[in-house]
Amino acid sequence: MIIDVVKIYTRTGDAGDTALFDGTRVSKSDPRVDAYGHVDELNAWLGLVIANATDRDLTEKLLQIQRDLFALGARLADPRHRIAERVSKAAISPADVSRLEGWIDAFDAELPRLRRFVLAGGSQAGALLHVARTVCRRAERAMVDLGDAAYENELLQYMNRLSDLLFTMARAANRRAGAPEVEW
Repeated sequence: MIIDVVKIYTRTGDAGDTALFDGTRVSKSDPRVDAYGHVDELNAWLGLVIANATDRDLTEKLLQIQRDLFALGARLADPRHRIAERVSKAAISPADVSRLEGWIDAFDAELPRLRRFVLAGGSQAGALLHVARTVCRRAERAMVDLGDAAYENELLQYMNRLSDLLFTMARAANRRAGAPEVEW
């Protein structure tokens, strides 16, 4: 059996460009690359949350979100909207948005009613989730900058709900860890 060795470097981006899923070469500063780069950064932050969280409920949900974000990033890297037809795990559907809403409702049910803004911080996991929330919002803004023809609507809906979920998860992580919320 012969196993092909795949090298991590290709040298194809040495001139400052990269390939999208349809083979189109664009600058690494292209707004589309920027948008899925923010999604990738969010995914890395969620990995850091998982590495620092002790709450199994949170980490299981965050692992699913990481998988979703890979799919979402793949969809953003596909200007002709064809990857979902070829790669089933690259799908983000209205059901995924509904799943996030269900998680928000479940976490929110265990939290005290929000009366004021809360400052980011608290436990290690809570503070990291607040950072992830801000990165999620940045990715969402970068997507909006692309224009609505650049992606399917459920992708933006997913990111909008995800930022709300990350805020709610941060509050839940802090409450579960016994870290007080500091109101503004």
